[in-house]
Amino acid sequence: MGVIALDCDDCFATWRDQARRLLGHGIDPAEVTWGQGPMDDLLAVPAPLPEGDGPFRARIPAALLAQLEQASRYRGEQRWNLLYEVLWRVAHGDRTAMLAGERLGSELHRRIKQVSREAHHLHAFVRFVPLPEALAETLQLDLIAWHEPAHDILDSASGHFAERLGHQRWLIATPRDGIRYDGKALDYQRNCPPQWQDWARNAEDPGAELWLTYYRNIFNPARLNPDALRQHLPGRFWRNLPEGPLIPQLVGQARQGKQRDGQALEVGMQRGKQVAKTAEQMAAELSAQRLAKTPAAG
Repeated sequence: MGVIALDCDDCFATWRDQARRLLGHGIDPAEVTWGQGPMDDLLAVPAPLPEGDGPFRARIPAALLAQLEQASRYRGEQRWNLLYEVLWRVAHGDRTAMLAGERLGSELHRRIKQVSREAHHLHAFVRFVPLPEALAETLQLDLIAWHEPAHDILDSASGHFAERLGHQRWLIATPRDGIRYDGKALDYQRNCPPQWQDWARNAEDPGAELWLTYYRNIFNPARLNPDALRQHLPGRFWRNLPEGPLIPQLVGQARQGKQRDGQALEVGMQRGKQVAKTAEQMAAELSAQRLAKTPAAG
């Protein structure tokens, strides 16, 4: 039998319209696939998407639509097929597909969790570079950043920066999409303009050396936990952080013994500093010297 092969361009709104039409015509999840790769059934014959709305009408919970939209930001295999399978089951009265304890629901919630975690990574690991005044005036930007998220979270999670940075103008570019804030409104581009990408990748941070000096000196090898470090700061983000190249070096030094005595060694290499004595300290020392010269009564 024919299989309907669709491409929604990784856009939830497009997928939703396609899914609504499929659902209305009673198209089973096994009879449809999304994506531009080969179909699972090599003997299947592609079939067209039915035209118009079908006779079937279903009441879909608003909570499910919110879950599907959040999970749609997950990049992975069966990205859109799984969403339609969940939608199909709920539309036909099986709401267990929405629950985390069920097979489909478990995968749905796992994807939502991954997307939420990636949004947290965006907030935590984006490093804005301040632009020189002349360049800022030319580009109409104050801050610029390059980021490489694992999922499509830029448009939904970037409002955080508009709230935190006030009226500063900023830009975040990624390999796929980009977003710009002019101090008043957000401008999201699903296909990041190459010019934005060039600006972000080639921006020079004037405070980078100062930051690296600070990071190197506050790094405490005695408290290093490599597993916890990678859990909270995944290695894939290191290359886009100013301190990224330092991390493997500092971790390696810690493993070679610096974890035991690294701080003591560095402190020992620092030059001492003379501290002026107070009047009270000098008086106490003078009194102690006089007492030492006084012969003991005997």
